[in-house]
Amino acid sequence: MLDGAGIDKAALAGALGSPAAFGQSQFALARGNSFEARVKADGGADLMQLLYERMGGAAEAPAPGRVAVPDLSAAGPEGRAARTALALREATAAGGWSLLDHPLITLDVAGSPAYLEPDAVVVHPDGGWTVVEIKSFPMIDGSADPAKVGAAARQAAVYVLALRRVAAQVLASTGRAVAVRDQVLLVCPKDFANLPTAEAVDIRKQLSTTARQLQRLTKVEEIAGQLPPATTFDLRLADDGKTATRSAAELAEAVESVDAAYAPECLAACELAFHCRGRARAAGAVESLGRGVRGELGGLRTVEEVLAAAVDEAPPAARTESAADTDTAPQGTAACSADADVQAGSPDAPATEALRRAATLRAEALTAAGHGARGGVGRDGSRTGDRGESRTGDRTHGRSDGRSGGPSDNRSASRSHDRPHDRSDGAAEVQACR
Repeated sequence: MLDGAGIDKAALAGALGSPAAFGQSQFALARGNSFEARVKADGGADLMQLLYERMGGAAEAPAPGRVAVPDLSAAGPEGRAARTALALREATAAGGWSLLDHPLITLDVAGSPAYLEPDAVVVHPDGGWTVVEIKSFPMIDGSADPAKVGAAARQAAVYVLALRRVAAQVLASTGRAVAVRDQVLLVCPKDFANLPTAEAVDIRKQLSTTARQLQRLTKVEEIAGQLPPATTFDLRLADDGKTATRSAAELAEAVESVDAAYAPECLAACELAFHCRGRARAAGAVESLGRGVRGELGGLRTVEEVLAAAVDEAPPAARTESAADTDTAPQGTAACSADADVQAGSPDAPATEALRRAATLRAEALTAAGHGARGGVGRDGSRTGDRGESRTGDRTHGRSDGRSGGPSDNRSASRSHDRPHDRSDGAAEVQACR
């Protein structure tokens, strides 16, 4: 909703008192721009050679100086997008190698156009289009960080979906079908040098996932229609164009009118993530623990419910409702109400059982650790203070002459009583286990 309305979320987060603490490193930006410029130097000769080696097929190799690089400059984003569509159509009809440097394409997101700018798009002699992603993270021994490669694949999938929209326009205007390839070229620095290397990445899975997610997005118009009347996210900037004059309380009320699905992953991408995290923590929502944890907890929605389920108790609100239901329920049903949350068919039954089992195992481990710290079990089956004291007692009662108060015994007893204080808790537990 905020993106569709063109709201400056960074400024909004600062006005709410939760400014984004992340940002792109200027050093990383300079390094990335320098590497991209090197890859595209000399009309993209190195880039086209890498693409031909990985994805060229049976086409003729791109000769130096014979790769078309059309001019994509135009006024405004709408003009650049139209110029890109025209250049793609002309390059496809020409039947040769073409390199489009930073084209601008559009994609419909929740009913609003989003402008996208891939690093490059290559048109093959057979008319196919390939997306090129240039990243500054290294590719060491032919492999790169899987998380970063996955992020690049998801990003490229969005570009491919947008190019398919342009391909449909080309088909409608010229009658020629254009294949937008579901393999993209990922270009990265080789090992620890600044020399480029590349690999073809299959993004069919990312394409299907992204297309499904885009189809499920609620239209911006529908979200706006559900907002209270006169809702606005205007910061009412002062004359300097930077200082917000609207109160944080009013802005918070406006932001809360739009539902937010917070997850820890938002911290790396959204400027309002810290604001949403604070709200989620204040409400005790389990979403703040991550999507994986949220999925494992089933119908348990808050941290209070999770803790109550772990100790076989109901949260205060649930206890009140349960008491009211018990008072009005027929005889014979009250006995079943205590275990209603673990009955078969209850959505949170597996999560509740797992939590209680984990709580039991934890209690047993803590109990065992507590007994170990006090000394554990002696040789005769009785618990002792420490191993040294048990040994001293054995030596004392085993004397044939009956003496038990000699200097050596005192020294031994003193040492045996001093040792537990010198040991750490972990050493005492290990000694007791022996």
